[in-house]
Amino acid sequence: MASHRFFGTDGVRGRVGEEPITPQSILKLGWAAGCVFRKASEGAAPRNAKVIIGKDTRVSGYLLESALESGFSAAGVDVALLGPMPTPAIAYLARTARADAGVVISASHNPYYDNGIKFFSTQGAKLDDDIERAIEEQMAKPMTVVAAEKLGKATRFADAAGRYIEFCKSTVEPKLTFQGIKLVVDCANGAGYHIAPNVYAELGADVASIAAEPNGFNINDGCGSTQTAGLQEAVVREEADLGVALDGDGDRVILVDGNGDVVDGDKSLFILARERRQNGAMSGGVVGTLMTNLGLEHALANLGIEFTRARVGDRHVMSCMTEKGWELGGETSGHIICLDKCTTGDGIVASLQVIQAMVRTRRSLADLTGGMSVYPQTMLNVPVPGSNGSGGFNAFENKSIRSAIREAENILGHNGRVVLRPSGTEPVIRVMVEGVDAELVKRLGARLAEVVRAETTP
Repeated sequence: MASHRFFGTDGVRGRVGEEPITPQSILKLGWAAGCVFRKASEGAAPRNAKVIIGKDTRVSGYLLESALESGFSAAGVDVALLGPMPTPAIAYLARTARADAGVVISASHNPYYDNGIKFFSTQGAKLDDDIERAIEEQMAKPMTVVAAEKLGKATRFADAAGRYIEFCKSTVEPKLTFQGIKLVVDCANGAGYHIAPNVYAELGADVASIAAEPNGFNINDGCGSTQTAGLQEAVVREEADLGVALDGDGDRVILVDGNGDVVDGDKSLFILARERRQNGAMSGGVVGTLMTNLGLEHALANLGIEFTRARVGDRHVMSCMTEKGWELGGETSGHIICLDKCTTGDGIVASLQVIQAMVRTRRSLADLTGGMSVYPQTMLNVPVPGSNGSGGFNAFENKSIRSAIREAENILGHNGRVVLRPSGTEPVIRVMVEGVDAELVKRLGARLAEVVRAETTP
């Protein structure tokens, strides 16, 4: 991916009040993006370009929404405001409402004091690098305002929630019902709080909700897909069949089985791949990432399902899926992409596919994960100034580190992996070792981290 000043791996993100998440920069971003989208729409029937804007439940969403709206209007772009809506809902509605783009105001699983901006194309996909580059080039220009008669107008998007709820339900086999399934949904006090419980309930499930009372500050606070302890306790307490934990913007999901045990993205991918293979609906293989557990790779191999790894990040997973023409991929963190259902990762839709497998097979979630063993992993972060893509230390050019990697790989053989990668957000090298023997994995990880530390210490 090309290097950008504003755009990171998933849009523009940062702490509110600090660049680039300030009113003036977001105003300029809206204007710049509006200019690019307006130019791309020229040649069609005479009309203003149109974008839709959704957000999660952070208090700063009001501020950034207003700034974006003003920027788009100044560029001559009409805006339809959705209010709090999951990220995948914006992707879906941008496509079905024939908008020129969809905009999401969210920082996903981050705390309330962070926020960000993500864009989707009219096809409901993340923007291509060349479009992001064009927006950044436009931001470098002085801001102008179109003639008064060409200013963009703002409206409220009618029944956005209802349309998205119906879409989610449509991804489940017709006439299949979730009656007899009891579940607890953790809405992370985020964008799915008024969506997810209704989806499961309308499909017939007995639903209990937690973390579904957002106040602008409690998004992802001790809840959601990154902090599942509360959901695990609730599932056991309610004697539920499963729990569903979304993140703040609803594009990832972590499940909890009836025993209160976590079912991460790797296990969900295994369930979905096996279900599709058994029903003759498996198209191609499965895309994971460098951090996907080796247990998933081996379990899929036992089923005769091809597996490949992309770089970390749902954007890279999507790119690999598109290149191979495959329909299923995702990350351990719960970004699950079912391209035959959605154009992007969707936590609600992914959970529906797993529950559908439970209903079809009449098996518990714990039973469905039984065919996959999770290999022990150790992950260590070694501070290395300049290692986060800024042209600093390259671990793979160091002979001692390369030798230590080869030694660890030889010891692990085919039943283990070693991954060294620079963080994209911190000046650290991430050292991951994975294998069958937990003690061996821990020992090799510590040894390799020590070699990296020794070779990078002045």
